[in-house]
Amino acid sequence: MALLGGLVLCLLVVLVCLSVAGREVNDIAHTGYLGTVGQWLLDAGIGPVTGDFELVEAGIAFAIFAFLPLTQLTGEHARVDIFTSGLGPRVNHALATFWSLIMAAVIVLITWRLFIGMQDKIRYGETTYLIQFPIWWAYAASFAAAVTASIISLYCAAMRLTGKRRT
Repeated sequence: MALLGGLVLCLLVVLVCLSVAGREVNDIAHTGYLGTVGQWLLDAGIGPVTGDFELVEAGIAFAIFAFLPLTQLTGEHARVDIFTSGLGPRVNHALATFWSLIMAAVIVLITWRLFIGMQDKIRYGETTYLIQFPIWWAYAASFAAAVTASIISLYCAAMRLTGKRRT
């Protein structure tokens, strides 16, 4: 999932770069400084990618959910341990177990609500404004990644509760 999320992020970076470059070339072509080359670029349709922000929004949502399983599995969420670093291993394990349970509950809750939201988007046939792709596609991709994150989160919480995971 993380590799797929990384691939999507890389594609989004390329998309944004192409869109920004197209916008700049379009602006320069409109100034008239490029003469016939500028007109040729305009006639060729050089410009920003239509709906780039819609694609970025959907892609980033998916990427976030795609990175959650690996982050949860490795326990590498951002944390501030300035207060807990001196509490000792037993207290830190109890805190880690508590937060694993909370994280599992939150991810399962978000997954459930994503499913409900996806059903609404399918039912109402909602599409994006510019490129008119069905919004439920983005919900479905995010939901698939969220289901994976839910399974991993529940696994991590169970391993902490049984004491099989100490880190």
